[in-house]
Amino acid sequence: MSDMSAGKKGSVIFSGFRALGLYSNHLAHVLRFHKKHREFYVLTAVGQCFHTYNVKKLGIVAVSNALPEDISSLAADRMLVYAAYGKLISAFAKNKEVVHTYKGHQADVHLLLPFGDHLISVDKDNVVIIWDVESEDTYLQISYDKASFEVSALMHPSTYLNKILFGSSQGSLQLWNIKSNKLLFTFPGWASAVTVLQQTPAVDVVGVGLASGQIIVHNIRFDETLMKFQQDWGPVTALSFRTDGHPIMASGSPIGHIGLWDLEEKKFVSQMRDAHTTAIAGLTFLQNEPLLITNGADNAIRVWIFDVAGGDGRLLRQRIGHSAPPTKIRHHDQSSLNILSAGQDGTLQSFSTVHERFNKSLGHGTLNKTRAKKKGVTNDTAKLPAITTFASETARQSDWDGIIACHRGFLVTTTWSYQKGSIGAHKLEPERFNKNRSLNVHATAVDITSCGNFAVIALSSGHIDVYNMQSGFHRGHYGKDKAHAGAVRGVSVDALNQLTVSVGADRLLKIWRFKSKELLHTHSLPAAPASSLLHRDSGMLAIALDDFTIHILDMETRRTVRRFSGHRGQINDMTFSPDGRWLITASMDCTIRTWDLPSGRFLTQTVAVYHSYNGSGWESHLAVCFFSRSNNTLCSMVSLRPLPADYEPTVIMLPGTCPSRDTEEEEVLDADSSEMDEYISPAQLDEHLITLSLLPDSRWKNLLHLDIIRVCAYHYRPFKTPPKLPKAAPFFIPTIPGLVPQFALPSTPSEDQSKIVNLGVLAQKSTFYLQLEKALDNNSYEEPVKLLRELGPSAIETELRALSPDMGGEVRVMQSFLKMISSILQSKRDFDLAQAYLALFLKLHLQFIADQPELMEEAESVSAHLEEMWMSTQTLLNQNICLLSYIKSALL
Repeated sequence: MSDMSAGKKGSVIFSGFRALGLYSNHLAHVLRFHKKHREFYVLTAVGQCFHTYNVKKLGIVAVSNALPEDISSLAADRMLVYAAYGKLISAFAKNKEVVHTYKGHQADVHLLLPFGDHLISVDKDNVVIIWDVESEDTYLQISYDKASFEVSALMHPSTYLNKILFGSSQGSLQLWNIKSNKLLFTFPGWASAVTVLQQTPAVDVVGVGLASGQIIVHNIRFDETLMKFQQDWGPVTALSFRTDGHPIMASGSPIGHIGLWDLEEKKFVSQMRDAHTTAIAGLTFLQNEPLLITNGADNAIRVWIFDVAGGDGRLLRQRIGHSAPPTKIRHHDQSSLNILSAGQDGTLQSFSTVHERFNKSLGHGTLNKTRAKKKGVTNDTAKLPAITTFASETARQSDWDGIIACHRGFLVTTTWSYQKGSIGAHKLEPERFNKNRSLNVHATAVDITSCGNFAVIALSSGHIDVYNMQSGFHRGHYGKDKAHAGAVRGVSVDALNQLTVSVGADRLLKIWRFKSKELLHTHSLPAAPASSLLHRDSGMLAIALDDFTIHILDMETRRTVRRFSGHRGQINDMTFSPDGRWLITASMDCTIRTWDLPSGRFLTQTVAVYHSYNGSGWESHLAVCFFSRSNNTLCSMVSLRPLPADYEPTVIMLPGTCPSRDTEEEEVLDADSSEMDEYISPAQLDEHLITLSLLPDSRWKNLLHLDIIRVCAYHYRPFKTPPKLPKAAPFFIPTIPGLVPQFALPSTPSEDQSKIVNLGVLAQKSTFYLQLEKALDNNSYEEPVKLLRELGPSAIETELRALSPDMGGEVRVMQSFLKMISSILQSKRDFDLAQAYLALFLKLHLQFIADQPELMEEAESVSAHLEEMWMSTQTLLNQNICLLSYIKSALL
């Protein structure tokens, strides 16, 4: 099993499918209203595509097709959605398909504004282009001098026909008439860069957000500042105004706080602290509704409702993913429908591989759940750090907690409830340290028994403890004092709760009896282990060592059976395929490798590069990337040739939220490619073997039972006579009856056609009969056999009956038929057809054959061929049966 030729397509086993758990990035969302549905929709950019959610339930409605690059700006009008990527702009219809592409910018586009039948775009070179949406032509192009006016924001003031207001990084504003290409007015500004321009509910009045934190409510008709506000949290990132009768303005900040301002009393009303953990990318009040939609780079979309006294908004609904990269992922159950993911943000999340509506967040770890609810996650002083590793079991998850997790640098391990979607009831901490958390001891590995009753916790001090998951009570430890002399790096329990296996920094692997805690076996490792993983069904234990090698230990024989090397960095994680044949490993060298355990070879470098390098370090990725096993491995033969140890993998990028498509054209592989050519089976594998015809059984199996079938069909015929066809001419070309359709030649009636019946026509010979006669001369029976293969059972019986002299046939033609059977047996092909045709022939003409010496001589020749073939076939079958019996019974 190998990759295709280097640098072409990557893995033939796995293909990028889609990313899970992505909801929003640093770009502001776009709000749309569907008049027919009478519903609001919110659009958020996610990498190379955008998502569409309904505001009513925040359920995902559509995922757009992926673009070649990440989206840099997003905008929408009544019909289309516009996405800028690089120097290009694409227009999407129905939230999914690209219908227009606008080319003309010489730099990356970062601002978009739909304007009637036109689209306004601004690039990094400060060039403004106005496009005609339908024709994709440039209507107008304006170039600004970056030193004097660098466009940083733009908007269309309400009721201002053909007018666009531009804001600059220098602080000034300009009002342009884009139809006449004239600068109408220049506003001097407020000595700070303009970050946001937003229309207020009042005509002529515009909200201006500045980099200094000032918010200016300005009348652009009279060039008069109506009011000023100062935000203390840094630059203004977003502005929005309520339109449901309350004069409230909301402003976003870079630290995730939202400020609420009263426009009538011109004062600060309240604040929504920590609405997001990152900068507020966008916030929008729904038209005539007390709902506020926000999104941020923390991968969250939230809907806030203002229905309480004091003007504060409370969280109504949200869609959140990891705000920091995930550190550990595991399938929660055998069905592989849910994936548990622990991230550096300290949360534990569940992502569904079926639909996003089944996703849920289990929250943040804390030592005091009640206090965390009162103070919030941000202000919780008992908040636990990120989860480093965890284990889950579904056997008793409806009765008590089924997940246990270790936290970075913490001795305490926490239990979690998947059913409740929150942290569980127990904080498991050994009493031997007298709850002295200042000690440099922390939990390093955990496992839950298959019954869901016990949790095994390993510590950096070398101790291994057992706890009851229902009560949280301590149920013993392994070893007299310690299980290992160094930190324990991995612990696992087998499927029957009989054995516990642990690996430690002391380079020892130990196997313990689970119940009595007795040490059964000790095995030395060539290097310190980093982690271990047990496949319970097969009893294979994978151990990742610090020298970047992987050892496979058989729990039955307690010996190392495989050793894999090839990774160039620390091995972060491992997993087995469900059948235990493959081991898949992920490493710090940004590669994922697949190893075949039965052959002990390196199968494939499946994928590489799960982060992108940005010059200063590896750029974080917030999603759980989902790779699907290629249909080639499920529905067809894939080469099992292993790759060399020095194989250099191809570099591919992670999939997006839209299922990836293979847009590359198929290329012809070189002769020295590692990919094996597809095997095409010949018509006959070997001349010593018997080959069947592969025809359906209905063609030959019922030849001896046609009379019974006819009787049954007669007795079970319908009582009502079938309707008679009209005598009108058919609209189709008539065909000759048979399994292979053939068109009937039109008959040309003769002028002097006689009404006297020609008896010679009734005795007309069939094509099969003529081919048998012809085969007597050239001794070639391929054509008669080919004709019989195309006929149905009734037609075959009719042809064989017609060979008898009573039916107009001849003895020599019957002799030719027997020779045809002999030729089939000698070729050792179509063995099943030869048996069926011969059986029917003997059934019809056995008495007549016995009276004809020529036919008896030919029948004896056929019998000799049959006996010889059966003897050779029986010899081959006996040899294979003996070989299989030896393999099953011999001690290897």
